Amino acid sequence: MAALNSIACRKRIVKSQSFPDFSPTTRLSHKTSSNLLKLNPKNRRNWVIQSVTEDKELAPKKNSHSHEPKKLLFPNGSKTLEASSSEVGGGHGDGGDGHDDVEKLSSRAINASIVLGFGTLAVSKLLTIDHDYWHGWTLYEVLRYVPQHNWIAYEQALKANPVIAKMAISGIVYSIGDWIAQCYEGKPLFDFDRTRMFRSGLVGFTLHGSLSHYYYQFCEALFPSDDWWVVPAKVIFDQTVWAAIWNSIYYVVLGFLRFESSANIYKELKATFWPMLTAGWKLWPFAHVITYGVIPIEQRLLWVDCVELIWVTILSTYSNEKSEARITEPTMDADSNSSNNPPEE
Repeated sequence: MAALNSIACRKRIVKSQSFPDFSPTTRLSHKTSSNLLKLNPKNRRNWVIQSVTEDKELAPKKNSHSHEPKKLLFPNGSKTLEASSSEVGGGHGDGGDGHDDVEKLSSRAINASIVLGFGTLAVSKLLTIDHDYWHGWTLYEVLRYVPQHNWIAYEQALKANPVIAKMAISGIVYSIGDWIAQCYEGKPLFDFDRTRMFRSGLVGFTLHGSLSHYYYQFCEALFPSDDWWVVPAKVIFDQTVWAAIWNSIYYVVLGFLRFESSANIYKELKATFWPMLTAGWKLWPFAHVITYGVIPIEQRLLWVDCVELIWVTILSTYSNEKSEARITEPTMDADSNSSNNPPEE
């Protein structure tokens, strides 16, 4: 009886104790944890995995319409995806590429027609110098007298109109020199820039031929003696005063023909003046020893123009590299600024 009374007292004490009121979530977790303790290790691991999966499914999804710009990294490592050639061509698939290919083929066809046409005309004029009276000649006689008679015709043209003859020679040489320069820069044989070649030939025709004609006459009047020191003095004067003047004229006139501003022309001339002057000292002093020591005054421009094929290649390469680098610098800066500052949505 005493034992029954003690058990009843303990039940009353337990019921009289106050426990905190659990929320439904707390009771659920308490019940779950108590049930988890009763599971064996394998069932407990499966239950944990299932509960984590349910929590992920119940987690709220983030709003996809975020105002923050998305930073995507593409396979090439950049944050911007470059447009493909089809998109640049207008978004018509292969239509843009086909149009570009047609333009390139047409441009190459025009260039090939110009080169082959002028080449055929020049060769035919040289080979048919005696066409009026070569009837009955053997092939050996034709090949023997053609060079001699062409030289005689050139001397007659120099006597008739020396300035025009020298202008024509310089124009042809400067055009061919620029073509060689473009091929040296990596362009295909018939994929040259016609406008650039025309500009260089125009400078050679209008300025170099006429100015060189009067310069060699002035140089002879400046150094009239026949002493041993005259040839070195002419070479030094040519490679200091005249070279500085002509290089400056070439760059300034080409800049104006490219419709560049005076500030850009001055900047280009300032950057290339000294390098081009010193580069000429590696070639022209050796050539001008022959120019002023061996070649007669009327034939000097022809000899100089033959050497000019090498020099115009250097001049044209320097001039157009500086111009193209200056044009591409703002484009590269704009591209880098746009990549560093993506547009906000």
